[in-house]
Amino acid sequence: MANAGVDTGANMLGVETASVAAIRWTIIAVETPTVSGASQRAEKHGGMAPNVLELTLLVWLGALGAGVVGALTGLGGGIVIVPMLTLLFKVDMRYAIGAALVSVIATSSGAAAAYVREGYSNIRVGMFMEVATTTGALAGAFLAGLIPTSALAVVFGLFLLYSAIVTMRARREGSPLLAPDPTATRLGMNSTYPVAHGRAAYYPQHVGLAWGLMAIAGLLSGLLGIGSGALKVLAMDRIMRLPFKVSTTTSNFMIGVTAAASAGIYLGRGYIDPGLAMPVMLGVLAGAFVGSRLLVVAHTATLRVLLAVVIVALAVQMTLHGLAGWI
Repeated sequence: MANAGVDTGANMLGVETASVAAIRWTIIAVETPTVSGASQRAEKHGGMAPNVLELTLLVWLGALGAGVVGALTGLGGGIVIVPMLTLLFKVDMRYAIGAALVSVIATSSGAAAAYVREGYSNIRVGMFMEVATTTGALAGAFLAGLIPTSALAVVFGLFLLYSAIVTMRARREGSPLLAPDPTATRLGMNSTYPVAHGRAAYYPQHVGLAWGLMAIAGLLSGLLGIGSGALKVLAMDRIMRLPFKVSTTTSNFMIGVTAAASAGIYLGRGYIDPGLAMPVMLGVLAGAFVGSRLLVVAHTATLRVLLAVVIVALAVQMTLHGLAGWI
């Protein structure tokens, strides 16, 4: 009863403090039997629901898988973290987004250094496009506090579904090398990346159009806590015509800065709970390290299929739950 009173009072003010958020997470961990099928079965047979330590371990394992997927696809772990926390662990979506933003920063930190060292990431492209994504992220984080969580879930799902469709229709690698774009040449974006026989050259295209799409990507990052990797990869792969591995690695380089821009707003509103964000961050960081090693030897076609399957599954779940008002 005391906890309920504290929570109600905080909601009346429109903002939950970090301490109240921690109380909510503890209540979820101890009292919610729908955290997993295992806890439901345990209660049926007279067992106990998972305690905080067990639930923290489950969250860490889920974040570990999210980090691997995020590093391999360039989407960032947030694209898996938000649906996992909201659908599986029944966490309020805004707290899930806050934890996801922290995890996105960890993903970028864990994978970007390795990609830069190995010569995949295009630093010039990343720094220039980051101006657009950071501006959009600040606007998205501000709007997120004004939109109902069920509407956010539907937007999230539809965006993911569109991303999957575009990804499956992605262009083939090995297409004829295009002539250098004047804008990209002036900005020093032309570069090379590692291939089996050495290094191959590529010339980014349509820099202005990609810059505008990056602003939208940043807006979605602040709004949904996904790191906006999906749109960033699509913009660099389809519009700028970068090789797919260059697109994913450059996206990983960028998403940390984009997430950091909007995470400050979520922190100020009390939507980043340390008790929830810590296992998520540690799991995603470990997963990003593993994923960065796998990317070097992975086939591009396999990465595209993995990306599309993950996106479609999450899109359907988030859209249905949002329309039904379950989030």
